[in-house]
Amino acid sequence: MSFGETPITVIGNLTADPELKFTEGGAALAKFTIAATPRTYDKDSGQWRDGTATFFRCAAWRQLAEHAADSLTKGARVVAHGRIRQHDWKTDQGENRSMLVMEVDEIGASLRFTTVSINAKRPAQGAPTAGSDAWDTGRTASTSKTEGDEPPF
Repeated sequence: MSFGETPITVIGNLTADPELKFTEGGAALAKFTIAATPRTYDKDSGQWRDGTATFFRCAAWRQLAEHAADSLTKGARVVAHGRIRQHDWKTDQGENRSMLVMEVDEIGASLRFTTVSINAKRPAQGAPTAGSDAWDTGRTASTSKTEGDEPPF
């Protein structure tokens, strides 16, 4: 993320399956919309009430786009982090238009109301691989902590 960009994290539900396309250069692009709906508890009625939904048009690129399209479906509750971008264009009638889009850097399923299974993909070139984890202390789960051991950080 560059200096001056507007970071944002959105939690909500996908309104449709991500739409996967490819640019002429071969870059994957997934487009989708996240609906974020606030809920408040009405003490008088003892019921939860939905507020007005806010719809965030989103775009994810390259490998993230392909993973999102392979993993996420309509209705999935997600946590997405990225930045707001403004897109400007002219209509065929010469009218100026603009739209805000969330360019997604990270997205995953929310575990608040469900569970998921993780299927590891081959790491991207230059990404850490098993055994090269910077947080790996060399201990296994069965190693017991002895007095004097300190966390590795």
